[in-house]
Formats: sequence, C-alpha cells, structure tokens
Amino acid sequence: MAVLSFQSAHAVKGATGILSHTKLKSYVERFNADDEELYANIPNSKAYRFLQANIPLFECPDEDFERTYYFRWWTYRKHIRETPEGYVITEFLPEVSWSRKYNTISCPSGHHFYEGRWLHNPVYLDDYAKFWLRGEGMPRQYSCWLADAIYARHLVNPDPGLMVELLDSMVENYEAWEKTKLGELGLFYQIDDRDGMEVSIGGSGYRATINSYMYGDAKAIARIARLAGRAGLEEKFEAKAAKIKSLLLSRLWDPKDKFFKVLDKTTLEKADVREQHGYTPWYFNLPEPGEGYESAWKQLVDPGGFHAPYGPTTAEQRHPGFSISYEGHECQWNGPSWPLATSVTLTALANVLNNYEQDAIGKRDYFETLQIYTRSHLMQREDGKIVPWIDENLHPYTGKWIARTRLKNWKEGGWSDQKGGKERGKDYNHSSYCDLIITGLVGLRPRADNVVEVNPLLPEVLWDYFCLDQVRYKGRVLTIIWDRTGEKYGRGKGLTILADGKTIAHSPRLECIIVELL
Repeated sequence: MAVLSFQSAHAVKGATGILSHTKLKSYVERFNADDEELYANIPNSKAYRFLQANIPLFECPDEDFERTYYFRWWTYRKHIRETPEGYVITEFLPEVSWSRKYNTISCPSGHHFYEGRWLHNPVYLDDYAKFWLRGEGMPRQYSCWLADAIYARHLVNPDPGLMVELLDSMVENYEAWEKTKLGELGLFYQIDDRDGMEVSIGGSGYRATINSYMYGDAKAIARIARLAGRAGLEEKFEAKAAKIKSLLLSRLWDPKDKFFKVLDKTTLEKADVREQHGYTPWYFNLPEPGEGYESAWKQLVDPGGFHAPYGPTTAEQRHPGFSISYEGHECQWNGPSWPLATSVTLTALANVLNNYEQDAIGKRDYFETLQIYTRSHLMQREDGKIVPWIDENLHPYTGKWIARTRLKNWKEGGWSDQKGGKERGKDYNHSSYCDLIITGLVGLRPRADNVVEVNPLLPEVLWDYFCLDQVRYKGRVLTIIWDRTGEKYGRGKGLTILADGKTIAHSPRLECIIVELL
C-alpha cells in the first residue's frame, strides 16, 4: 500500500480531462438506435446531452465492461422523473399497480442513491432524499436502507447541511420501523415479499436483509448525529447498531453451514438453506473480522453453491428446493439470478476485500463474478440481433430473462396490463453497476475525511490499462489511470491519481493508494 500526500492544484473551471466524450456519444447513438422507446422521463433525444453533463467517463480494453458501464448510465437516466415535489427516481418505467406516488417504490431506493451519487448535478438526489423523508413517499412500503444510502451519497458529494436537515426525519423513520417490525427477540422480522424477495426457500422471519439494513441505518444516523453535534443521539443509535450486530451474529449465523440464514419468528429455527441474501451483512461491514464469518464467501464460487454461468443464483444449487420455474409467480427467489442481489453481493465482496484479512476469496473471484454480471446485460431480439439489456431476473444457466418471458406470454395476445403492460422489466432500475466499477473494480473508496483512497480490485495481470475520468469527489474532479506501459495515456507507468488535472499520487503497481486532498 502506498500512502502519499501531495499539494493538489486548485480546480480550473472548464479544464478538460483525459478522455473525450466521443466514445460516450458513439455508445449513446448505438443504444438509441437499438431501443424501442416505450416510456420516457428524460427521452433518448436528450440522453447524450444529459450524460455528457453528468457522468464520469470510463475506458478499458474489455468492450463488455465499457459498453455495460455506459449502458447502465443510459438506462438510469430514463428513471429520473421531474415532479411537482422535485426529482424522483423510479424502479419501473411503466406505471405498476404496487407503486406509490409518481410511480415510486422504496425497495430499490438504496441502489438509486449508491449508483446516482456519482452524477455531477446534486439536485436529483437532493430532491429524492427529501421526497422519501420529508415529502409524500412511503419509505416503509418495502425494506430499504435509506439513511445509510443518503449518507453514502454524502461521502461523495458532502452536504452536512442536508444531512442535519434530514436527521430528525431519519430518526422518525427508524423508530416507525421499530414499532412495526421489531420482534421480541430484539431483531427485525420481515415477509420475504416485503424484502422484494418473493417465493424464497427460507421464507419470512428474522432475515439478514432487513436487520443489516437497520444496522446500516443506525450507524448512519449516529454519524450524522455527530455532524450535528448531538452526542446523546449519536450514543443512542450506536447502541442500537451494536445490539443488532450482536444478535444477528449470534442468532442468524449457522456455524455448521457457515452462513447467515433466515430464523423463523415462531419456532426460532433456522432455515435449512443458504441463500444469496446471506451476504448482505458485509454490505454494511457488519460481521466482526477475524471470527471466521468470511468462510461463507467460498459458496459464491462453488458450483454447488451460487456460482453459475449467468449467476450468482439466489439459492444454493445443491438444495432440493432450488428451482428455475416458469410457473406460478413470475418473480421467484428460489434459484434465478437477480441483478439486484448480485449488486448487493459485489458491493459486499468489495468491502470484504478492502476491510477484512481473510483467505476465503480474492480479487480474481471478484473480477470473474463482476464479469459474469457484466455479460448478462444482453438480450437476443426476435430478429436475432443481440442488444444491451437489463431486466428483472435471469435463467442462471442460459442468461435468458425469465420474468420477461413469463410476462410476454402471460395471456393470449401477449402482455398483461395488470402486470405492468408491455416490457415491464425493460431498463429495470433495481440494481447498481456503475458504482461497482467506480468503487470496486477501479477502487475509489468513499471516506468521511478529506482523503482519496484508491484500491483497484482488478487483478494486475488482466488489463494493460483503464481510465476513470471526470469523477466529482468532495468538490474536486478526479481521474484514475492504470497504464502498464505508460504509452496509453502518457502519464507514466503504473497507477496515477489526478485531482483537477494535476497528479496527486502515483504508484508503479496496481495497489492501494491513500492520498490527502490538501
């Protein structure tokens, strides 16, 4: 690890970066040409102008990664909706019957903030945060991690004033969860459907999902309380987080199967199945390092566990209840691969590789799982053309989109209006991808202090170069370059970090760099 400190230059208004927008424009033109634009908030005709003004640029030698990065920004843009209460972010583009005001659904909101925190214009997520906590949103319709996600956004684009403004509303939301979902055991319980995980094998009960979310929210509220100078509130929520952590580790961990499992609320018996959502605690760095919990990660790369050509699967494949069904509910969590679960798992795995000393899993496993996820963003149209695509759930062995197939054939003549109409899942916004590239593969790790930490999870031998450019971070514009030979970008051999166009750190190797922004 290289620990460096340099005096950074003042930002130069209008300064250009390393990458041009030419490649972005080419991708947008391709995406627009291949798209059947059924629904629009920000329409395709304005897509390039919006993305040019708002997103970091990315270049690498693997076109699958590069294309998918821009494709996911292109789809995210579609979901930014202007309303009389400001901007909101939607999950589905068509109106669905289970959504609430402005077609919003709380379940994916955490992903929306983690992904959208890299947008250059802060107004979209400013408004969205206020909508959930001070507007007419329904944040407890589904499990979600609002306080944590809004604070995670603050780490990238600091706004202490907004954090303090929303603090009491975060506390009110947390306490409302306690009144409705805190069980006698001291843990939170949830119906699997309200976790967004219908027809799961482990079913409802005390789940690692909602308890991890509540732990993450409690930690975030404590940190914001510290910003606000409210020591008593900080202490109160640190205590809540500590209690959840202790109970989750002691009651939901199965030492025999070495995995976090669902605990039945009535019988207090653990489910007999490992499910992918058991990785959720690491999304919030909850498990105690050095206690052996990391052994659970061996299941991610085990073909009897979760590994599959278009996985990970949502349940371990060795379990008799594992199923890929085209009958019953179109959204099942008993086997199919779900992008929303994959993005949680990859965020959690990046935390493991950054914050835990362990030998259960490594960078190569991270890259290969991310590569599988990347290459699942495709669909073959009826005319035979393969186009970029994101939808609800996948067949883990073929890569075909299950819910889409089911919904398309739901009734004679095609799509059912009661199920959301034509192409309900097209451009589905209930996962992250760009954040995984930025914070995982490239390795920019958001922090509360005035420090840039970059720890790429790309194995050094795989790519000769990458560049992440025009990243807005703590009021600066960052560029992160890996150039094995020094000939691609002309900034020297190795890993280089620039702030406002000036080099602030360099290492000849692809390793962790920590540098203070002065």
